Amino acid sequence: MKNNVPVGIIMGSDSDLPIMQEAAKILDYFEIEYELTIVSAHRTPERLVDYAKKSKSKGIQVIIAGAGGAAHLPGMVASLTELPVIGVPIKTSTLNGLDSLLSIVQMPRGVPVATVAINGSKNAGILAAQIIGLKDSDIQKKVLKYKEEMKEEVVKKADKLEEIGYSEYLK
Repeated sequence: MKNNVPVGIIMGSDSDLPIMQEAAKILDYFEIEYELTIVSAHRTPERLVDYAKKSKSKGIQVIIAGAGGAAHLPGMVASLTELPVIGVPIKTSTLNGLDSLLSIVQMPRGVPVATVAINGSKNAGILAAQIIGLKDSDIQKKVLKYKEEMKEEVVKKADKLEEIGYSEYLK
Protein backbone atom coordinates (compact mmCIF):
# COMPACT_ATOMS: atom_id res chain seq x y z
CA MET A 1 0.00 0.00 0.00
CA LYS A 2 1.11 3.52 -0.82
CA ASN A 3 1.84 6.39 1.53
CA ASN A 4 0.73 10.01 1.12
CA VAL A 5 -2.14 9.44 -1.28
CA PRO A 6 -5.38 11.24 -0.44
CA VAL A 7 -7.83 8.47 -1.37
CA GLY A 8 -8.02 4.83 -0.45
CA ILE A 9 -10.24 2.64 -2.63
CA ILE A 10 -11.02 -0.72 -1.09
CA MET A 11 -13.33 -3.54 -2.04
CA GLY A 12 -14.37 -6.80 -0.47
CA SER A 13 -13.38 -8.97 -3.44
CA ASP A 14 -11.67 -8.77 -6.80
CA SER A 15 -15.08 -9.47 -8.34
CA ASP A 16 -15.95 -5.88 -7.30
CA LEU A 17 -13.13 -4.41 -9.41
CA PRO A 18 -15.14 -3.95 -12.64
CA ILE A 19 -17.42 -1.60 -10.67
CA MET A 20 -14.79 0.02 -8.44
CA GLN A 21 -12.50 0.85 -11.37
CA GLU A 22 -14.87 3.72 -12.19
CA ALA A 23 -13.85 5.47 -8.97
CA ALA A 24 -10.21 5.04 -9.97
CA LYS A 25 -10.87 6.36 -13.48
CA ILE A 26 -12.55 9.54 -12.28
CA LEU A 27 -9.77 10.13 -9.74
CA ASP A 28 -7.29 9.70 -12.61
CA TYR A 29 -9.28 12.35 -14.52
CA PHE A 30 -8.99 14.75 -11.57
CA GLU A 31 -5.30 13.79 -11.17
CA ILE A 32 -5.85 12.64 -7.59
CA GLU A 33 -3.58 9.89 -6.38
CA TYR A 34 -5.11 6.86 -4.72
CA GLU A 35 -4.37 3.36 -3.61
CA LEU A 36 -6.59 0.46 -4.63
CA THR A 37 -6.72 -2.85 -2.80
CA ILE A 38 -8.88 -5.71 -1.53
CA VAL A 39 -9.92 -5.74 2.12
CA SER A 40 -12.55 -8.31 3.02
CA ALA A 41 -14.57 -7.58 6.16
CA HIS A 42 -15.34 -11.25 6.66
CA ARG A 43 -12.34 -13.11 5.24
CA THR A 44 -9.58 -10.74 6.37
CA PRO A 45 -10.89 -8.90 9.44
CA GLU A 46 -7.39 -8.22 10.78
CA ARG A 47 -6.44 -6.62 7.45
CA LEU A 48 -9.58 -4.45 7.67
CA VAL A 49 -8.70 -3.25 11.19
CA ASP A 50 -5.10 -2.58 10.20
CA TYR A 51 -6.14 -0.69 7.05
CA ALA A 52 -8.72 1.46 8.82
CA LYS A 53 -6.51 2.33 11.78
CA LYS A 54 -3.43 3.20 9.69
CA SER A 55 -5.14 5.10 6.85
CA LYS A 56 -5.01 8.58 8.37
CA SER A 57 -1.36 8.29 9.41
CA LYS A 58 -0.55 7.23 5.83
CA GLY A 59 -2.04 10.47 4.49
CA ILE A 60 -5.40 9.16 3.29
CA GLN A 61 -8.16 11.77 3.57
CA VAL A 62 -11.14 9.81 2.20
CA ILE A 63 -11.88 6.09 1.92
CA ILE A 64 -14.12 4.67 -0.79
CA ALA A 65 -15.31 1.19 0.18
CA GLY A 66 -17.26 -1.06 -2.16
CA ALA A 67 -19.00 -4.21 -1.02
CA GLY A 68 -21.80 -6.54 -2.06
CA GLY A 69 -24.17 -8.80 -0.19
CA ALA A 70 -23.97 -8.23 3.56
CA ALA A 71 -21.69 -5.28 2.69
CA HIS A 72 -20.11 -4.77 6.10
CA LEU A 73 -16.85 -3.32 4.76
CA PRO A 74 -17.80 0.40 4.60
CA GLY A 75 -19.45 0.41 8.01
CA MET A 76 -16.70 -1.52 9.73
CA VAL A 77 -14.08 0.81 8.29
CA ALA A 78 -16.15 3.83 9.39
CA SER A 79 -16.34 2.41 12.90
CA LEU A 80 -12.54 2.29 13.11
CA THR A 81 -11.52 5.67 11.66
CA GLU A 82 -12.48 9.32 11.85
CA LEU A 83 -11.94 9.72 8.09
CA PRO A 84 -14.96 10.14 5.82
CA VAL A 85 -16.01 6.83 4.28
CA ILE A 86 -18.01 6.62 1.07
CA GLY A 87 -19.83 3.32 0.63
CA VAL A 88 -20.48 1.81 -2.78
CA PRO A 89 -23.15 -0.90 -2.71
CA ILE A 90 -22.29 -3.54 -5.31
CA LYS A 91 -25.10 -5.16 -7.29
CA THR A 92 -25.58 -8.80 -6.36
CA SER A 93 -27.22 -11.59 -8.31
CA THR A 94 -29.51 -12.48 -5.41
CA LEU A 95 -31.18 -9.15 -4.60
CA ASN A 96 -29.78 -6.85 -7.32
CA GLY A 97 -27.76 -4.87 -4.77
CA LEU A 98 -30.66 -3.90 -2.55
CA ASP A 99 -29.12 -6.02 0.21
CA SER A 100 -25.82 -4.16 -0.21
CA LEU A 101 -27.50 -0.77 -0.28
CA LEU A 102 -29.49 -1.40 2.89
CA SER A 103 -26.47 -2.83 4.69
CA ILE A 104 -24.48 0.32 3.98
CA VAL A 105 -27.09 3.03 4.55
CA GLN A 106 -28.55 1.55 7.75
CA MET A 107 -25.62 2.54 9.94
CA PRO A 108 -26.17 3.19 13.63
CA ARG A 109 -26.06 6.71 15.04
CA GLY A 110 -22.49 7.98 15.31
CA VAL A 111 -21.05 5.81 12.52
CA PRO A 112 -21.95 7.59 9.28
CA VAL A 113 -21.15 6.26 5.84
CA ALA A 114 -21.88 8.48 2.85
CA THR A 115 -23.52 6.13 0.37
CA VAL A 116 -23.87 6.38 -3.39
CA ALA A 117 -26.18 4.45 -5.71
CA ILE A 118 -25.80 0.75 -6.37
CA ASN A 119 -22.67 0.36 -8.54
CA GLY A 120 -22.16 4.14 -8.24
CA SER A 121 -18.40 4.18 -7.74
CA LYS A 122 -17.92 7.01 -10.25
CA ASN A 123 -20.05 9.24 -8.01
CA ALA A 124 -18.01 8.04 -5.03
CA GLY A 125 -14.87 9.24 -6.80
CA ILE A 126 -16.47 12.59 -7.58
CA LEU A 127 -17.59 12.98 -3.97
CA ALA A 128 -14.07 12.15 -2.77
CA ALA A 129 -12.71 14.83 -5.13
CA GLN A 130 -15.22 17.35 -3.77
CA ILE A 131 -14.14 16.55 -0.20
CA ILE A 132 -10.46 16.92 -1.06
CA GLY A 133 -11.30 20.09 -3.01
CA LEU A 134 -12.39 21.77 0.23
CA LYS A 135 -8.70 22.18 1.08
CA ASP A 136 -7.14 21.97 -2.40
CA SER A 137 -8.21 24.76 -4.75
CA ASP A 138 -6.64 23.05 -7.78
CA ILE A 139 -8.84 19.98 -7.27
CA GLN A 140 -11.86 22.20 -6.64
CA LYS A 141 -11.26 23.93 -9.99
CA LYS A 142 -11.06 20.55 -11.75
CA VAL A 143 -14.36 19.49 -10.19
CA LEU A 144 -16.00 22.73 -11.30
CA LYS A 145 -14.61 22.26 -14.82
CA TYR A 146 -15.96 18.69 -14.90
CA LYS A 147 -19.42 19.88 -13.86
CA GLU A 148 -19.36 22.61 -16.51
CA GLU A 149 -18.42 20.01 -19.15
CA MET A 150 -21.37 17.86 -18.07
CA LYS A 151 -23.68 20.86 -18.36
CA GLU A 152 -22.40 21.66 -21.85
CA GLU A 153 -22.91 18.04 -22.92
CA VAL A 154 -26.55 18.10 -21.80
CA VAL A 155 -27.20 21.41 -23.56
CA LYS A 156 -25.71 20.03 -26.82
CA LYS A 157 -27.93 16.95 -26.60
CA ALA A 158 -31.01 19.07 -25.88
CA ASP A 159 -30.26 21.33 -28.83
CA LYS A 160 -29.82 18.33 -31.14
CA LEU A 161 -33.05 16.68 -29.94
CA GLU A 162 -35.01 19.89 -30.41
CA GLU A 163 -33.52 20.40 -33.86
CA ILE A 164 -34.03 16.92 -35.37
CA GLY A 165 -36.89 15.43 -33.26
CA TYR A 166 -37.01 12.32 -31.16
CA SER A 167 -37.33 9.71 -33.92
CA GLU A 168 -34.26 10.95 -35.80
CA TYR A 169 -32.36 11.41 -32.53
CA LEU A 170 -32.92 7.76 -31.57
CA LYS A 171 -31.56 6.42 -34.87
